[in-house]
Amino acid sequence: MIPRVALALLLAATLRGCIHYEYEHELWLRVDGSGSITVTGRPALWTAFKGVPLDENDAEGMKKAVRALFESSGLDVRRVTVVSRRGHRYVFVSADFKDVNRISYTPAFPDLRVGLRHEAGRLQLDGSWQRPLESSGGGEREGLIAVRFHVPSKVYAHRNAVAGLERGNILSWSEDTAVALDGGRLEFGADMDERSILFSTVMLFAGAVVLAVLLLALALWAVVRRGRRDLARSSGGGDV
Repeated sequence: MIPRVALALLLAATLRGCIHYEYEHELWLRVDGSGSITVTGRPALWTAFKGVPLDENDAEGMKKAVRALFESSGLDVRRVTVVSRRGHRYVFVSADFKDVNRISYTPAFPDLRVGLRHEAGRLQLDGSWQRPLESSGGGEREGLIAVRFHVPSKVYAHRNAVAGLERGNILSWSEDTAVALDGGRLEFGADMDERSILFSTVMLFAGAVVLAVLLLALALWAVVRRGRRDLARSSGGGDV
């Protein structure tokens, strides 16, 4: 019975981790607004959502077009490649940005609006994803599209993330590709600490170290004081 239960749990976890998106934005944010982004999608969906014509049979041409699109938007492109999944081609690009607030509505992101601001001691993330109105809305209609954020700090609240706060400090929003092609708007948002998790961890560790040093110093002081007191009593008794 135990092996069967373990196998069932393993299969459930595997299936949950195998969610496949036909078109996806994935962002890694820092508290200063800089970060990196990857976009992966079927060529036809790149054309529908970003307005860049791609020929699925010309891998090199697709890579050049996507690289030019991102570089013209001020991003530092790290990698562009074409991969195959389940018999279909997908275009993948990875790039860095200096300020996430400046990528919205650029040539590379006519479909994405995203903002990150400091407010009342917290970081406010908000935005939306939607097919540009001038797009024809063509392309394959099966599957899901998604916007995913790897957020840098503690999350106090989020706006309808599909799986809540996932392991690794990830927030995800998704919708059907058909709904997206028909103009469906995908809104997202989160309320976070303005201090990064790394900074908070370092400060917590530093505080623990300082406290330990103070306790050790206090203990040494107490031992030395008691030793002096005992020595004074011993010396006083010897004079009597």
